[in-house]
Amino acid sequence: MSSTDFSTTEAKASYGIGLQMGQQVSGAFPGVGIDAVIAGIRDAFEGKESQISHDDLNAAFQEIQKIVEAENAEKAKQFAAEGEAFLAENAKREEVTVLDSGLQYEVITEGSGEKPTADSTVRTHYAGTLVSGQEFDSSYKRGEPAEFPVGGVIKGWTEALQNMPVGSKWKLYVPHNLAYGEQGAGGVIGPYQALIFEIELLDIVS
Repeated sequence: MSSTDFSTTEAKASYGIGLQMGQQVSGAFPGVGIDAVIAGIRDAFEGKESQISHDDLNAAFQEIQKIVEAENAEKAKQFAAEGEAFLAENAKREEVTVLDSGLQYEVITEGSGEKPTADSTVRTHYAGTLVSGQEFDSSYKRGEPAEFPVGGVIKGWTEALQNMPVGSKWKLYVPHNLAYGEQGAGGVIGPYQALIFEIELLDIVS
């Protein structure tokens, strides 16, 4: 248990900064050692010179970067393979429609209202998951519908919404090239990941 006094605002803020730094560093750099990190922070705070030469630091950063890039490339291959396998199997289901773009959808509720255009702004409720079932976003859980321009979202959404009458609820199965592609979206959504969305088109705002 820590003996540090966190009773003051400054101490709480300082701890929060350290916590955020630790979360970012531990997630971004494999093999990072907390003792060495603390030593570097302490030397910086105390105005001391680096204990490691500039050239050695650069070489270490370059090596770590190579490791991170290799790990990311391996993850991307895995995500792409998982998504392709899922979509190929999902396309076999009778209730699933596959469009020329590769977008797949399943009608849960068929509305009878107007269909938006690419220039429309719509109000929706939605929930997004990975193919593993892990949820990464939900307007339902926030308790408030989301409004956005049809042409300002991922390609899979833009295409689907223009085919959805108001009042519809669809389940979308979105290939990575119609989602966040090779970049991913940070956090839970990695590169080359297929995504699943349930979208309820509530209204065309404009």
